[in-house]
Amino acid sequence: MSTFHNESDRYSVVMADAELKPKWRERFEFFETHGAIQTPEARAAFKALPYKKKLLINISWLGLFFGPIYFLILGMWKRALTMIGIALLITVIQVVFEVATGIEIPSAGNRGIDMAFAMLFAMTANYSYYLKQVKGDNDWNPFKGVRWW
Repeated sequence: MSTFHNESDRYSVVMADAELKPKWRERFEFFETHGAIQTPEARAAFKALPYKKKLLINISWLGLFFGPIYFLILGMWKRALTMIGIALLITVIQVVFEVATGIEIPSAGNRGIDMAFAMLFAMTANYSYYLKQVKGDNDWNPFKGVRWW
């Protein structure tokens, strides 16, 4: 594994990789230039983008449909485990609630929870992968830099 003197060295090496797909180049360039989507500078730059570019930067369609599997493929197993743990915790809370109150949550509610988790994976994948590849940050927190509004 190569050693980097600073973060710009790592960014240059990642961006010079011929196997890096254009969609990741574009996302990485945006994040490197403007920072996380939650920063004021990035929000302003994000608002100025055309709709398709906003989707490219903010949403990972593979993350939406494949969630933890996609995170594992990208090598972000810690973040995948964190998200799975949160999903399991919410499931346990839901079961305890149903047993304690005798009120069953309708299937539409369960589908809503499933879609919320799918969106969490979709909205965290791009910036998390940028942090892993460019910044060398592959920790347990999948919510760094996530845009919640």
